[in-house]
Parts: sequence; C-alpha cells; structure tokens
Amino acid sequence: MLKETDVKNMSSSGSVKEDPLKIHREGTALYDEGKYKEAIEKFLKASELYKQVGNYFDASYALFKAAECSYMQKDYETAKERFLKSADLALEKAFDRFALGALEYALDCYKAQRKEKKATELKKKIKELKEKASAF
Repeated sequence: MLKETDVKNMSSSGSVKEDPLKIHREGTALYDEGKYKEAIEKFLKASELYKQVGNYFDASYALFKAAECSYMQKDYETAKERFLKSADLALEKAFDRFALGALEYALDCYKAQRKEKKATELKKKIKELKEKASAF
C-alpha cells in the first residue's frame, strides 16, 4: 500500500501532479456528509491517480467507494458497472477477497434492477471465487 510520504514525494518530484490520498480523503469526507455526487468525482479521480502510480489496491478501493455512492443514490446501473470494474481491477492483482465484496454489491444491484438471469450468473462467479479464496 502506498504511504502518504510516498505520495508526497511523487507529487514533489513532478511524476504526479495531484495527491490521490488527499483526494481520496476529500471523497470520504463528502461521503460521510451524504454528498454522494461530489464524493463520486473525488473517488473516481483518486482511483485514476492511484492507477497512475501503480497502487492498484487503492485504485480498486476508490472505484468501489464511487460505486457505493452510486448505489446510495439508487443509480444501480452505474453502481453495478463500477463495482464490476473494481472487482476486475482487484482480480487482476489477485485481491480476490476484496473483489468478492465488489461482486456481492454488484449482485445487489442486479437484484434491485430485477435482473434475475444476470444475478444467477454472478452468483455462480461469486461461489467459484469464494471456493478459490477459501483454498488459500
């Protein structure tokens, strides 16, 4: 995981112009205030910045938080897309247990949209991933 000092050093070296940790924290504060639309913008920006510096766990987590904001606004389609993207990013780097949380939220989105066929398909993927994760 990227430390705050690492981010500050990258910011001062010019390789990253914005501080993803600071933006992520701003998103969290907005989320805590119930300002989900504003928080989404911060989380999406933080996710992109984390990816630029190779911090894929936090990139996936910030994207997850953006999806959670969409879910709270009952924008299930956008939330589902972001949860699935967060899960894919986590799975690319073998963060299987984190990906499970994102997939389960995506499942909740399918259920809220009454997309039973998609929900059934995703349940199968979740079950397979849980079996794989429990093997470790």
